[in-house]
Amino acid sequence: MAFQQAGLKFIAMRNEQAACYAAQAIGYLTRKPAVCLVVSGPGLLHCFGGMANAQVNGWPLIVIGGSCPEDHEGLGGFQECPQVELSRPYCKYAARPASASLIPQHVEKAFRLATYGRPGCCYLDFPSNVLQMQTSESQLAPAYKCPEPPLIQPNPSAISKAAEALMRSEKPLVIIGKGAAYSRSEDAVRALVEDCQLPFLATPMGKGVVADSSPLSVASARTLALQKADVILLLGARLNWMLHFGRPPRYSADTFFIQVDICAEELNNSVKSGTAILADVGITAVELRRSLRAKGWSTNKSPTYNSWWSSLRKKCESNQQIIKAMSLDTSTPLNYYTVFHHVQLSIPSDCIIVSEGANTMDIGRTILSNNLPRHRLDAGTFGTMGVGLGFAIAAALWCQNNAPQKRVLCVEGDSAFGFSGMEIETMFRYKLPVIILIVNNNGIYSGVDSETWNSIANSENLPSILSPSVHYEKMIEMFGGKGFFVTTVPHLTSVIKEAFKVIIRQKDHKIDVFERKSQRNEINYYFFITSTRKHNVN
Repeated sequence: MAFQQAGLKFIAMRNEQAACYAAQAIGYLTRKPAVCLVVSGPGLLHCFGGMANAQVNGWPLIVIGGSCPEDHEGLGGFQECPQVELSRPYCKYAARPASASLIPQHVEKAFRLATYGRPGCCYLDFPSNVLQMQTSESQLAPAYKCPEPPLIQPNPSAISKAAEALMRSEKPLVIIGKGAAYSRSEDAVRALVEDCQLPFLATPMGKGVVADSSPLSVASARTLALQKADVILLLGARLNWMLHFGRPPRYSADTFFIQVDICAEELNNSVKSGTAILADVGITAVELRRSLRAKGWSTNKSPTYNSWWSSLRKKCESNQQIIKAMSLDTSTPLNYYTVFHHVQLSIPSDCIIVSEGANTMDIGRTILSNNLPRHRLDAGTFGTMGVGLGFAIAAALWCQNNAPQKRVLCVEGDSAFGFSGMEIETMFRYKLPVIILIVNNNGIYSGVDSETWNSIANSENLPSILSPSVHYEKMIEMFGGKGFFVTTVPHLTSVIKEAFKVIIRQKDHKIDVFERKSQRNEINYYFFITSTRKHNVN
């Protein structure tokens, strides 16, 4: 109630874990940390997955937890737990104000550290006796409104060295990470890539900084591009597992890396960079583009460079033909590529896509495109399952405040949906415009059909198998929704288009579910449509 009286929007989630995921996604989308407010003991422990996810992704997040009175510690107090100590591995800063007068000081520091340098999570612990203290304004510790994070300027000599490396390069490649998306560097990065006609790849949440539809994208030739590039410009992307650590055989042993990052500890990690630039991605892209122009960069540099582009485009076309053949296969049961291809054709080009799952996420990101930055949210660097509905709630709230006509498509695997499925009630309660698609293959990566399930019913089940033919659409009936089975491509495309029309017209306040029954290697599709009527929090 205090938050609401202060004008802060309060969203009551069903579970602390989902609340933590939603709060950090708000931080990513706005560059301002949201607050996840939890109770003591188990309430905070439920947040640790989310806190670690924010920390690894580099997203700003503030977690505030209550705790038992300090004079109950050591006596078996209610939900007694060493919360500050347990939080430290997952935070940039974890503290407990010793008195009410020190709260402003700790709050300012938490917000500052959550956003400065590489963003991350901060935790503040409030024992009940501190919350009940009274203090006068004159006793408050000095505190001030946290200034905006300072922009780090690149070293001019490092810019010059990077430009010279690109000038010498015959097989350049740009890799765009989610750091470029978070830093709002899209205009500068797009200008650099397009003016210099540089081939680029994007990490999953770097998608949209430069549009996936750009002819300069070589995502369909990813393996070839990584293996053969002689100079790679990393813009807010880390050489971790997602980029195969920058090492052979995925890369040439002689690859020259130009690494741009705001975290000094990330530079020269895994492999030594040819040029390491500690700076803001956007400013660096501007300065690098200027330096390349001054050095006489030409988009027709050499026959070798043209051959590089030719080989990349040839590989892109070859791989796209393979995917196209699978995407146009309308035989039943439908395959992932067919489903995602026709979903892509049926959705608005500017919708925010949230995705999690195994095959669902991995295949989906190759088909479902993003042409705007920060329009894809997924399991991220930490590979966290369970983020989907929390992220979708955050995205829908962002849309309400910033782009009321924009919609959120949440693409879930059946296993991933199980982590936070009850948050559909939260969506319904706050009337958030979200369409959820569940791809159900009866398990993790692959389950079994009902016949096989029955044959092994009295034996040990395989650990990755879930119950077959689960009717997830029945959950919607609790909220007055209605379920539909989708069995063909025409039906699939028609219901998706209608779903977006319904929530845009704001005429339907129920959740609709479209489902396809499971057979061997068969995929189910469920869509949840929630109302767009705004809910004002008083």
